[in-house]
Amino acid sequence: MILKKLILGIFIVALVAAFFFLDLDHWLTLEGVARLQDQMAQWRTGSPVLLSLGFVAFYVIVTALSLPGAAILTLAAGAFFGLVWGAVLASFASSIGATLAFLVSRYLFHDMVQARFGRRLRVINEGVAREGAFYLFSLRLVPVFPFFIINLLMGLTPIRASTFYWVSQLGMFPATLVYVNAGTQLAQIDSLQGLLSPSLILSFTLLGIFPLIARKLVTFLKRRRVYRPWKRPRKFDRNLIVIGAGAAGLVTAYIGATVKARVTLIEAHKMGGDCLNYGCVPSKALIQSARVAETLREADRYGFQSIAPQADFPVLMKRIQQVIKDIEPHDSVERYTGLGVDVVEGHGRLVDPWTVEIRSADGDVRRLTSRAVVIAAGAAPFVPDIPGLDAVGCLTSDTLWDALAERDCAPERLAILGGGPIGCELAQAFARLGIAVTLVELQDRLLLREDEDVAEIARDSLAASGVRVLTGRKALSCRVEDGARQLLVEGQDGQEYIEFDEIICAIGRRARLSGYGLETLGIDIDGKLNTNAYLQTLYPNIYAAGDVAGQYQLTHVAGHEAWYAAVNALFGHLKKFTVDYRVIPAVTFIDPEVARVGLNEREAQDQGRDYRVVRYDLADLDRAIADGQNRGFVKVLTPPRKDTILGATIVGQHGGELLAEFVLAMRKGLGLNDLLSTIHSYPTWSEANKYAAGEWKKANAPVRVLAWLEKYHRWRRGG
Repeated sequence: MILKKLILGIFIVALVAAFFFLDLDHWLTLEGVARLQDQMAQWRTGSPVLLSLGFVAFYVIVTALSLPGAAILTLAAGAFFGLVWGAVLASFASSIGATLAFLVSRYLFHDMVQARFGRRLRVINEGVAREGAFYLFSLRLVPVFPFFIINLLMGLTPIRASTFYWVSQLGMFPATLVYVNAGTQLAQIDSLQGLLSPSLILSFTLLGIFPLIARKLVTFLKRRRVYRPWKRPRKFDRNLIVIGAGAAGLVTAYIGATVKARVTLIEAHKMGGDCLNYGCVPSKALIQSARVAETLREADRYGFQSIAPQADFPVLMKRIQQVIKDIEPHDSVERYTGLGVDVVEGHGRLVDPWTVEIRSADGDVRRLTSRAVVIAAGAAPFVPDIPGLDAVGCLTSDTLWDALAERDCAPERLAILGGGPIGCELAQAFARLGIAVTLVELQDRLLLREDEDVAEIARDSLAASGVRVLTGRKALSCRVEDGARQLLVEGQDGQEYIEFDEIICAIGRRARLSGYGLETLGIDIDGKLNTNAYLQTLYPNIYAAGDVAGQYQLTHVAGHEAWYAAVNALFGHLKKFTVDYRVIPAVTFIDPEVARVGLNEREAQDQGRDYRVVRYDLADLDRAIADGQNRGFVKVLTPPRKDTILGATIVGQHGGELLAEFVLAMRKGLGLNDLLSTIHSYPTWSEANKYAAGEWKKANAPVRVLAWLEKYHRWRRGG
């Protein structure tokens, strides 16, 4: 088998080489077609059948060998044979040749590719097996890739050869007809005035607008196909229904109401979602209280007598709840009702692509129809399957605050699973309140998405705050032994039981996908709600935004996506916008803060990017020294010899605030030279960004020019 494949491969290479060696490719140009025009007319009169067969054979060979020139041959078909017969010959020849190329690719490479990359290609194979015919038809109508590439790549997939042939025949025919028609007009040019003939102008116009028409046709066919099982309402109760009143849902509803659409916002639990009630707001209130405790503990650094603070835990937890209440009006039912949003408390479930069933807490059920629906259901904490974890009462971000608020005093010992941003923030904050905290992370370091130097600072900082950091440890089980709750962990140095009063799971979050009717509608939910670049799901009128679909589970990204979801849902029939993920900032609110936008070194290396690093240590910043907070650095990645900002990482006090300047610079295409030339107030933390730009300037100083300037100044001194 291998020998046969080798012989066939050599034979194909020889044919391609002979094609170019014999200079046959010069016939596949417009000049070559023009030179053959008269000769072809004579042959068509004398031997029309033989000429047709010869043309088809040559076309098939060119296409089967994936040689350049198929488009010229299609034009030639119109020039030599006219519109009808030329279209027939070109259509069958192109489809037969494409199928031969498909079969050759399958015979030579299919088994090898599937054997080596089968696991990675599993999803693609399943998709082709399920939707291959329609996908191929779309590519034929609106070729994202040249046809010869499609022929070769489809040979590596499990699509049937017969399916490939008839879909290619059908899908390529409209474009073939347009090209053949253009060829018939080219054949009639006998003077410069012929270039301005209406028929030729029309033919070239068709060539130009056909991709647009084909794209519209594909979109229409997709919509008709996906909506076929459902009956569309004649009129709608709403322009937009939003399911979920977290960050994404609130912004979506706000935008919809602002442009005077009739909007219904459905929330089953609490307005404001996870960020207000369980995440960003309570955690930052906790962090601020912990920061005050740390300041009192280190007061001698600022000329005061240090104090060992004693937290009044119930009062502290009441403060956190009060902070939530103080912010609640921003996200309240009253505010959004005042904005013109119809806010409904209940659980929303899609019945069909346009109908949402709303079930209230008292059991009342009603249905609303809408032209568009945005699902913004958010995400829920992920709890691993650890034996005994449920029995000891595991807390998550959803249950943490209420559970701790019910305690008369702080837990003495706290175990936290997960060394990501959430786990690190909670671990340091609780440790600063005097709680013995043990942080368990499966990987070898904290903050896995950040660079090594960032993770090292984070670990040292947590340890300095009193956190016992255990990396490279796997949580095996939980138990209650002699009234004490224990967590069994395993690392390279063996197993260990860790006693705790409360355990918090901060491993990550998963999209909320069940209970919304997605399975009934056949919407793809592979761990999250899959969407296209416009945030559309399988059904073009159903959108998703925020943690339920986004690749970034960040509140500000949810709000960012919400703008696109709202605008596309309400005005997508006129103009759609693709979501811009180019500049996404993120902050981990430990002390010192870890803030980043764009690439870091780890990601640049993974992508094979050539980059340079400039770094400015905050130990040299006057304001940082004055504030006694001179730990950390500003690190910027740029291309070699360019001031373009590929990414910036800031580790230090107010890192999240300092990052905004880099976010704006990257968003607007500003470079480090622009930051360097911008006046920054003295003494401020923002000067760190300017000094980092100065480090880049020094590293890229024109050495030869400076040497000549030195000589020039020496000459000016009379030396």
